[in-house]
Amino acid sequence: MTSHSAWRMALAGALSLSLGSAALAQQAAAPPAWAQGRPAEQATSSLAPHAPRLTATPADRIPLDSIRLPEGFRAELWASGMPGARMMARGEDGTVYVGTRTIGRVYAVKDEGSARSTRILAQRLDNPNGVAVRDGALYVIAVNRVLRFDNIAQNPSAEPVELTQAFALPTEGHHGWKFAAFGPDGKLYMNIGVPCNVCTFDENRHALIVRYNPDGSGREVMGHGIRNSVGFDWRPGTNVLYASNNARDWAGNELPEDTLHRLSRPGEHHGFPYCSGNAWQDPGHTGRQCSEFPAPVAMLGPHTAPLGMRFYTGTMFPEAYRGRAFVARHGSWNRDAKSGFDVVAVTLNEDGTQGRVEPFLSGLLDTAENSFKGRPTDVLVMPDGALLVSDEQNGAIYRITYGR
Repeated sequence: MTSHSAWRMALAGALSLSLGSAALAQQAAAPPAWAQGRPAEQATSSLAPHAPRLTATPADRIPLDSIRLPEGFRAELWASGMPGARMMARGEDGTVYVGTRTIGRVYAVKDEGSARSTRILAQRLDNPNGVAVRDGALYVIAVNRVLRFDNIAQNPSAEPVELTQAFALPTEGHHGWKFAAFGPDGKLYMNIGVPCNVCTFDENRHALIVRYNPDGSGREVMGHGIRNSVGFDWRPGTNVLYASNNARDWAGNELPEDTLHRLSRPGEHHGFPYCSGNAWQDPGHTGRQCSEFPAPVAMLGPHTAPLGMRFYTGTMFPEAYRGRAFVARHGSWNRDAKSGFDVVAVTLNEDGTQGRVEPFLSGLLDTAENSFKGRPTDVLVMPDGALLVSDEQNGAIYRITYGR
């Protein structure tokens, strides 16, 4: 080998090493996804997402006694020992299926009268938050997979049918977890969150609520510009879809507010990334104005993280609660003074265009200490009229009853 060749090889090696080191340094310096959009003046902020508890919380340490409800209501511990418990769906036989996020599990809770038995139905999935039941089949929607467990009540060990290719969902992890439910039309609805905090994105692929035929065909966009909805339901007697929505982070303690939306016209745009909350124009996205979009039905507070929401269709609660929407507010991280960590009730006006928000379940947030004891994540109305509330932080489900 000539000295010139040796010199070139040495130079190439040094350059490769330098580029590799630079790439590693750049990767190490890249902010986490949740910090995207953080302004320079908040670079030293201590705000960050709350780490979930991924081990079982002993029943005697679950903060049941801290829960506060309106007069006449009471809370009991319905099930526990499910780290990361989030979204819920009830099967025809009464089994409640529970999705999770970071722990990657799906639980099955079988009601056996005075007690519940809990088992892990599936695990090692990528954020299998979405669960829905139809015609005896359980659908599990993870970030990158859609699975169907046929005849799940009679065959609890059923091998799943892979529907991933048919649904062809985006696979970005940021806001990639789903809420799923079958609508009155028999279609499977789900959200597709934005793959960032706030950014420019394909508005036909993200910040959507979409519906499919149960086999994954027939995709239709029901709502554009909904940043990250992890809960929706149909108003009784109208079949109009309403959805909770999480607004962007890093715009201040009070802006923008999280919202509840009415999807009265399929395919309508609801504002994001241009407009959020109470007609708040995002300074980084001025291409469209707030006046172009339908106003949210209700303001749910800044950074309260509203997730699961259902309309009350039971008869156990007082008549004034019938038809109200219960919304689980998971709780803030992008706010100095924490807010949320509760369940609120939203009373709609006659035409459903405006809602009044009132407290319902509280006590899990200690405002004096600026700390929380639990994180309500989803709500589910049971056949007897009781309301189940999942608590992700404690891996528990509470049962709320009235007068009995």
